[in-house]
Amino acid sequence: MKQIKATVTSNIEVMPETRLMWLEAPGVAESARPGQFVMVRCGGDTVLPRPLSVHRVDGDRLALLFNVVGKGTALLTELKKGEKVGIFGPLGNGYTIKPDSRNLLLVAGGMGIAPLYFLAETAATAGKKVTIINGARTCDYLLPVTPPQRLFNKGMHPADFNVVCATDDGSEGFRGMATQLIPRYVEGVDSLFACGPVAMYRTMAKMPELKNISVQLSLEIVMGCGIGICYGCTIKTKKGLKQVCKDGPVFEMGEVDWG
Repeated sequence: MKQIKATVTSNIEVMPETRLMWLEAPGVAESARPGQFVMVRCGGDTVLPRPLSVHRVDGDRLALLFNVVGKGTALLTELKKGEKVGIFGPLGNGYTIKPDSRNLLLVAGGMGIAPLYFLAETAATAGKKVTIINGARTCDYLLPVTPPQRLFNKGMHPADFNVVCATDDGSEGFRGMATQLIPRYVEGVDSLFACGPVAMYRTMAKMPELKNISVQLSLEIVMGCGIGICYGCTIKTKKGLKQVCKDGPVFEMGEVDWG
């Protein structure tokens, strides 16, 4: 883990109340892995840093995709190109791509696409077949997801990186929840990765189609310190209490006690 003053290289609104911020973050970006996060000091009179998933990495730059939901993230929207912001990380245990996995299914609910794009890019570049089910309320809240350029640089066919959209109102792609599409795409999949609301996970935990498949979930929860000191992000698992920031944020679906 490193604490640095990262330099903002861009900070734009990509969807309603959603920002994409690129940071020059040497030492942090290079060591980040899909599913990990950084803690960002928002400035002003905010005391606690905010946990934000690593969305993309490009050399010593990293991208953060985040919703503007409170005072801290609102302050982040004011950062201009060239300004500095304090961050520390990368933190947590991310997704694990098993060496023998060949066909991966990624399920994103809303802002769940934030860490999953980094995972998709990493997996596809390693030669894995990647399918993303990208779900949101409406088409306005769907982040455009395109195959990484490095796929084309390696001569891979774009079919190795497939994106399927689902919207609650049917304004783009399938009309309904992302979880409703899982049975259509799960055949032949050896690993499933997801990020989204807890309600989505509870639905997935009851799906017979996922009974014999490795499913890794990233839990989104309020954090205080991000390094396992405050115990503010403790959850119940079948192996006892665990901390999302330190033991996660990625857990096996069957490990979590869904109550």
